Parts: sequence; C-alpha cells; structure tokens
Amino acid sequence: MTTRTTDALTAAIAPFLGFFNGPIGASLSRPGVSNFAFGNPNEMPLPGYVTALREHLEPKANDWFAYKLSEPKSQAAVARALTARTGLDWDPADVAMTNGGFAAIAVAMRAIVEPGDEVVFLSPPWFFYEILILAAGGVPVRVPLAPPSFDLDLTSIDAAITPRTRAVLLNTPHNPGGRVYPLADLGALAGTLRAASARIGHPVYLVSDEPYNRIVFDGREFHSPAEVYPDTIITYSYGKTLLAPGMRIGYLTVPPTMADRVALRNRVLVVQIASGFSFPNALLQHAIEDLERLSIDIGAIERRRDRMVGALRGMGYEPTTPEGTFYIMARAPIDDDVAFSLELAREDIAILPGTVVEVPGWFRISLTANDQMVEASLPGFERARARALAGPGVPA
Repeated sequence: MTTRTTDALTAAIAPFLGFFNGPIGASLSRPGVSNFAFGNPNEMPLPGYVTALREHLEPKANDWFAYKLSEPKSQAAVARALTARTGLDWDPADVAMTNGGFAAIAVAMRAIVEPGDEVVFLSPPWFFYEILILAAGGVPVRVPLAPPSFDLDLTSIDAAITPRTRAVLLNTPHNPGGRVYPLADLGALAGTLRAASARIGHPVYLVSDEPYNRIVFDGREFHSPAEVYPDTIITYSYGKTLLAPGMRIGYLTVPPTMADRVALRNRVLVVQIASGFSFPNALLQHAIEDLERLSIDIGAIERRRDRMVGALRGMGYEPTTPEGTFYIMARAPIDDDVAFSLELAREDIAILPGTVVEVPGWFRISLTANDQMVEASLPGFERARARALAGPGVPA
C-alpha cells in the first residue's frame, strides 16, 4: 500500500480517530460516565447467547475447530431466515458468512469495484464507508440526507450516477438517522437505479447494509431492497441484534432474483480468502442456528428512546424520534457540536458529535446506554444546555 493511499485512508477516518483519541474518547471507560457514544453493551450479555456458545463449545467431531469457510449449516440457517423475512426463496449457496458486517461490506466492495469505479453513498454515513470504498480502489461519491427527516433524495442519487458508477451504498435502518425506509421508498429507489443502469449501459449494484434490520420500533416492518431490486447485495452483522459486537459474525448475500449471482458468489469467495480469510470463527458458525433465534429486548430500547426523547424535548432540545436502530440524533444548542460535546463531558456524559458522522451542529446518542445512565444523565443534559446557551465564562 502506497503512502498516498494510506494518507487517503487516514483522511477518510480522521474525524473518528480524532474523537476516539481525544478527551471524550479517553473518558469512555471512566467510572461514572454515562456512555452514549457508541453502540456497545452496558449490561450483561443475553443469557441465551452465553448458553448457545457453551452448548457449541464442546466438540462434536475431530474437525470442530478446523479451518472454516462458510459452513453449510450456517448458510442454511441464514437462508431460512431470509426466506421467512423477504418471501423470496433464498439459496444457501448465495450466503457468504463473514467475520462481522464490517468484513461483509469490505468483501462486497472488493468483489464488485474495479479501480476508478465510483460508489455513491448517503451522508450521514457509518464511519467506515468511505475508507472501505477507497481500500477497494473505488471513488466515494456523497449524496446528502437532510436532517431531521433523512429522506432519500432520488433526484440527487440519480444525478450522482455516471458511467463510472458501480454501486449505491444504502443503510437501512439508517445509522445515525434512525429512518426505516418503507417499501414504497425502496421501490422508487429501485426504479431510479433501473433507469440509471439502462442509461449508463451496465447494472448499478445496490449494497444494502442492514445490521439493524430487526431493531425497529412502533410496530413497523422492515423491508430489504432485495425484495424489489434484483441487483442488491445485502450485508449484515449479528452484533447489533445480539448486542455482542466484539463477537464477529455476519454475512454477505444476494437474492435469488440476481442474474449473475453465481459469478458474484465465486468472486466473493476469492475475495474472502485474499483479504485475510474473512470468515467467522468455528464456534460462532456452529452456534448460529441458535443465535439466529435470539434478540435483545427491542421493547426496552423503544421505551428508553421514548424516555430520552421526551426528556430532551422538555429541556428545549430538538431530538429525532428514530424509527429503528440504537440512535437518537439531536440538534446541539450551539453551532459547534464538538464544543458542546465537551460541555456534556463536564457532566460525565459522553455522546458522539455530529461532525464525526457528517452532521455538524447535531450529536448522536446511543440507546445501548442502560436505564441508570439515562436517568443519571438528564440533569447534566439540562445544565450543559443552559451553560452553552449562556456563553463562555459561565461557571460549572
């Protein structure tokens, strides 16, 4: 990797690294801090999760912990779940098991992108979309989603597509915006991509990043664009639904309606090997059929959302009401969201400044903070807002 390439990759994640290595990032593990910065667990793991791992830790064959590619039983378990969720007859052979959703996106980019190809992604993005596009030799192209609604702007997406466009990268439910894009919106996006593909003379892939697809609120139903657009590549992580992001297992898959899925399937396998054997470990693959049936308490996350949104609004903040994911976005009371995050840090409250996710003037709150953290933080949110609005020189 050249110095120029490394510099470009470093620049792509500079806001994240700057936050993580800064005073707030350094305080995340300090006792007493209400940690709303990242989607990390703040309660003990699901008992069923631990039970499943124990059950499958005991070897049942001499090759139990041998090298593993995508295990047929893992692929079959995922295909059954996708068939039930989408109504499409999913082929297990089209499921590539990966060591997390991060790896699934990286593999997808390297399997479809040639050097110089453009990949359109929607901003605000997940921190690492740009670096993964760049690492595959692609050219990142941003299309904004305007807060607080984060609606899809089909006109802007269409305008961003050129003959060099290889893919559009969509996150639904959307982190950090919390939108769960309904089937009608996904159908309209599919129509836009079909027309663009015909215009430029080759298919535009839709990479649908769906790690939060079971974390939806208010009785909503999640729909994947794979239901309406054959050239969809789904990436998924189990780390969100199980709230065990350090246990790396996910998958990359395509619907049975994709015309060139066998060719893509073969490229994905080669990329997984070439990129450092990006398969999950043996234990997680053995356990996945049991893990597939588990979930954190979505109702508890929804109640925490309602408590936090209501309290912040009562103080004068302007928070979103997310339709899914772990995250609330809120407008900072001053333009400088980084400065405001430092005001909150004075109250032992850690949030993610919106600048880190390309939404300056806002900040993100993770609902994986526990209920005790929520209640302990509310007076601090109120004091920090009052100080920020009063201006410099106000005593703590």
